[in-house]
Amino acid sequence: MLSLPTASAQEVAVDSRQKSAKDVVLGFLKTIRSGLHPEQAGDYMADVVLAHQLTAENPTTVHRSPANYAEHVNDFLTLFGRYDLEITELLADGNKVFVRWIQKGRHLAEIDGYAPTGLPITEFTSVVYRVEKGKIVEYWLQTDRLGFEQQLRRNKLVMENKK
Repeated sequence: MLSLPTASAQEVAVDSRQKSAKDVVLGFLKTIRSGLHPEQAGDYMADVVLAHQLTAENPTTVHRSPANYAEHVNDFLTLFGRYDLEITELLADGNKVFVRWIQKGRHLAEIDGYAPTGLPITEFTSVVYRVEKGKIVEYWLQTDRLGFEQQLRRNKLVMENKK
């Protein structure tokens, strides 16, 4: 297991053209997805990244740019504060890298109609990244949305019972 963030921007500075797909993704997770330096997303992402959101009821593909992804990470920081990102699995095969992580933060802003509680909230996610020419060009993401929803409901009840 690898807990993030652990490195400074200088420690993970990347000449991505010379890095393996695994190194590119690991640098991306440490620097960008961790919330440490989302503004550096262009160092790891192609100009357009196909982001496949895998849900049983409505799979969608979002086109992400580095700037858009940085905003996405900043949204996470607003929702969860400085969160911990723990990589529990990382496997590489050629230009594809599978990652499973646990993100732990606090519920600090409204999520899906649930008022912020300040209570801990955990997200389990699995992603496969595809890397070409040293940049992430595509990924497939699945998140345990039911477990996340159950935590939001539970935290709401905890707060209601404190009143």
